[in-house]
Amino acid sequence: MQEELARWRETALAAIAGASSLPELDAVRVRLLGRKGELTARLRALGELPPEERPAAGAALNRLRRDLETALADRRAELQDAADAVAAAGVDLTLPGRPPAALGGRHPLTAIIAEICEIFRGLGYRVAEGPDVELDYYNFKALNFPDDHPARDIQDTFYIDDVMLLRTQTSPVQVRVMEQEQPPLAVIVPGRVYRNEAVDASHAAEFYQVEGLYVDRDVSLADLRATVVAFLQQLFGRDVTIRFRPHYFPFTEPSVEVDMSCFACGGKGCNVCGRTGWIEIMGAGMVHPNVFAAAGYPADAYTGFAFGLGIDRIAMLRHGIDDIRLFYENDWRFLQQFRGLA
Repeated sequence: MQEELARWRETALAAIAGASSLPELDAVRVRLLGRKGELTARLRALGELPPEERPAAGAALNRLRRDLETALADRRAELQDAADAVAAAGVDLTLPGRPPAALGGRHPLTAIIAEICEIFRGLGYRVAEGPDVELDYYNFKALNFPDDHPARDIQDTFYIDDVMLLRTQTSPVQVRVMEQEQPPLAVIVPGRVYRNEAVDASHAAEFYQVEGLYVDRDVSLADLRATVVAFLQQLFGRDVTIRFRPHYFPFTEPSVEVDMSCFACGGKGCNVCGRTGWIEIMGAGMVHPNVFAAAGYPADAYTGFAFGLGIDRIAMLRHGIDDIRLFYENDWRFLQQFRGLA
């Protein structure tokens, strides 16, 4: 019986300590010590014990009652003190709850990133990530940047030491993914990048990019164009048209700049597009053989394309925002306009 009483004692004390309000504590007291309580039932069962065991059992039950009454009194004092503190603070816990005056929402940049990633998931891409603090090898050398390329200058890049820097683009993830996986592969890489630029309405020292990479056998520039058209039409509407212009990037050959018809004027010319009818939207091209070589892909075995676009610029175009600094100032008057973004 002593072992059974010890187990019941622990259970009873735990119930007392777990009571979170005075009414709940009273219910525990009645269950344990009431006229029909658990301890009372044990006292009544004493008559069923052999005569020689009754004195010890009765003494044990009386000690147990005293322990439980002490625990109940201590817990009651704690709960009463807490209730008095709430009352002194002027809080009425019986009042119905009130919803917050203003609900938060996604930041416009976060919402654009999520939308872009969802579009590319629908095209068969997966999301990949890479470090913000990058090696010079991945940020420049493996991407075919010559040693004297202007982007390597400290005027453009934040260096940590001779071999590490804050990545200037999300393109290094291209090489990191290709080093670990064999084609076919299709990845989209959203992330923050850093450049040593004077901050103004259209430039920031840190901003967001999305990089895309597709590698397989017999991938062509026509595949790149079809992918870009499908993406921009889902993002800006079915009426969008695009054009490719020759350009130069160290990590692609051939390289192109991609323009889309102005969504604001339909290509007629307005303030948004500088009266040209076109908006520059991304850089792209076929992956340079030297980049494949740096990743360890065999020569002439695969082809692929890559593209990159600025998320901040997309958000500015989408919402008619004329100053990139607004995204990073955490001004509630600005952010509350986007509370409905999913």
